[in-house]
Amino acid sequence: MIFRNLRNVNNTKCATYDIIFICFEDEGEKMRGKEINKPMLEICCGSFSDVKTAYENGADRVELNSALYMGGLTPTLANLIYAKENCNIPVVAMVRTRGGGFCYSDEEYDTMLMDAKILLELGADGIAFGFLTEEKLLDEKRTKEMIELIHEYGREAVFHRAFDCIDNQDSAAEKLIRLGADRILTSGGAVNVWDGRKQLKHLQNQYGKDITILAGSGVNDTNVRELIEYTGITQVHSSCGSWKCDVTAAGNAVDFSYDEAMKNCYQCADAEKVRKLAEEVSGV
Repeated sequence: MIFRNLRNVNNTKCATYDIIFICFEDEGEKMRGKEINKPMLEICCGSFSDVKTAYENGADRVELNSALYMGGLTPTLANLIYAKENCNIPVVAMVRTRGGGFCYSDEEYDTMLMDAKILLELGADGIAFGFLTEEKLLDEKRTKEMIELIHEYGREAVFHRAFDCIDNQDSAAEKLIRLGADRILTSGGAVNVWDGRKQLKHLQNQYGKDITILAGSGVNDTNVRELIEYTGITQVHSSCGSWKCDVTAAGNAVDFSYDEAMKNCYQCADAEKVRKLAEEVSGV
């Protein structure tokens, strides 16, 4: 596939390079044919290495990011390419240009639209995104434009946990359904899914026939069965993360680390945690 028209994305001028992309089979289309009520496990990944770990240990789908410690930012293109080349499960790509909140400048928004288009051209099976207004309401205009772009490629539009910053989740869910979003990632507005289980159950009962509710934050092998049984939700999301250390930046005048608690460490998917969680999900 040749992506020749980068300069015209959202009327924004950019480089005129011709970029040759590999065309991958649409795993998203295959997964949309999966039995709707069969529980599905999505692993939140920060690299191709994480995707490989998730794939080899039973994940049904991955959400590919960078900078998981910041809540997840847009992944590098190479990580997506390697994931699509080597792992036969759907890969949803995060589009988030910076940390902090979800009310973006025009320049940031244009960048995110272009990122989404490039990631879709590279074979991403869906895009996870979230746009809010300064009042912490759903930004309907930008959300509509992003959903339309994603659906032009026949892929899935996922509104991420910006949803949990919205006070009136019923109103937001109704708007997302009307705009055509495919899925909402949410903890029910709580710190974790267990604390938010009553709201998750409400969202599933009220809107689950019209949009997929994906439960995420604090999902693990000890609570996932009870969570699924209580809420009726059939899709769950977890990082299954652990920490590894790289001390090459330690002891210098400069410091490129996280805060003091996890100094010189980085987050990655833990194979054993993924395997245990996948076993619990498949056993429901």
